Amino acid sequence: MEKITERPSPYRHLEKKQIAEITRDINTEDKTVAQAIEKALPQINTLIGAIVEKIKKGGRLFYVGAGSGGRLSVLDVIELPTTYGIEKGVFNAVLAGGIDRLADALEEKEDEVYAGWEALVGYRLSDKDMVVGISASGTTPFVLGALGQCNQHGITTGCIVSNLGSPIAEIVEFPVEVITGNEFITGSTRMKCGTAQKMIFDMISTTAMIQLGRVIDNRMVNVKLINDKIIDRAVRMVMELGGIAVYGDAKALLIQHGSVKKVLDHLN
Repeated sequence: MEKITERPSPYRHLEKKQIAEITRDINTEDKTVAQAIEKALPQINTLIGAIVEKIKKGGRLFYVGAGSGGRLSVLDVIELPTTYGIEKGVFNAVLAGGIDRLADALEEKEDEVYAGWEALVGYRLSDKDMVVGISASGTTPFVLGALGQCNQHGITTGCIVSNLGSPIAEIVEFPVEVITGNEFITGSTRMKCGTAQKMIFDMISTTAMIQLGRVIDNRMVNVKLINDKIIDRAVRMVMELGGIAVYGDAKALLIQHGSVKKVLDHLN
């Protein structure tokens, strides 16, 4: 397997470039990320379909990752209960070194072959659940070891990787291979690979939430009322979607029922 993610950058002698040249070249490379994702949309769609079916049947999703990709999965997961009102624990992230050490960048932990599976065992996985490995290289031992054990225990697996024919993609049922190519800084997969991973996490969680009925029209009708900005947004949703003209009346209903969706259910 060739690690495309480790190919030398086509941009040379960066230390001699001016700021405007550097940002132009980085932006040029970033423009290719969406194109790479577009090529992988069939795989992404299949993966999302499998995730949605698992959750509809009472299962859970677990991302397993290390480095930038693992940390990005954590950021996506922690926002979902607030944004969509989904129960905590439906979407989960297992990070090499532990989520409590998120800011420490414990990159050496990605070499711990059995640690990923050991962390997953604590969640009492079953065949209702699904585990998706996150690895730019497609070779991360922490991820590969966890997915291998999942397969042995009958747990459905998927992955998001950035090299073709990787060991991780070869052992999962639902692989996603997004080939973003050489990085601007050779081997720095926090750049284009990380951007692609963030975009795919957005696609997975947003599409899943829509499919699971957490969105009406294009609105976050299950958003948790955690601050003044969100309460104001929710009141305006009640006014528009519920046909209520007076702000105070809409706010009273919102506070009474606790979410836009519950207000709309009450009105209907």
